[in-house]
Amino acid sequence: MQDTIKALPEIPSKRYFTIGEVSGLCQVKPHVLRYWEQEFPTLSPSKRRGNRRYYQKKDILLIREIRSLLYEQGFTISGAKQKISGEKPQENKSSSPKKNLISSLINELEQLHQELASKTMSLPDKF
Repeated sequence: MQDTIKALPEIPSKRYFTIGEVSGLCQVKPHVLRYWEQEFPTLSPSKRRGNRRYYQKKDILLIREIRSLLYEQGFTISGAKQKISGEKPQENKSSSPKKNLISSLINELEQLHQELASKTMSLPDKF
């Protein structure tokens, strides 16, 4: 993450930043920032006059971390959420039963294939 922050522009010392300024500082388009606000509950800039967003330095640092996780480290959105919130990654519980079912189906098909192969060997040639 430190390399990413060095490659990005320095954050000026001011209290609030507009979405356009943050977009430039983090090299992320404004519509992506708005999407990330929906996906990452910890990213919540204050909103004022006409629903305008005002980000603080802590928000910019979080955005840079999210950017690094997604664009440079190859995390998915859910993986980045877990990393930021400090949760341990959870195994997809629905995939285990599916994997077991697929594996048992493959075994059954292999057995059927072997049975059919042995039966065709015992058939007379004139069939």
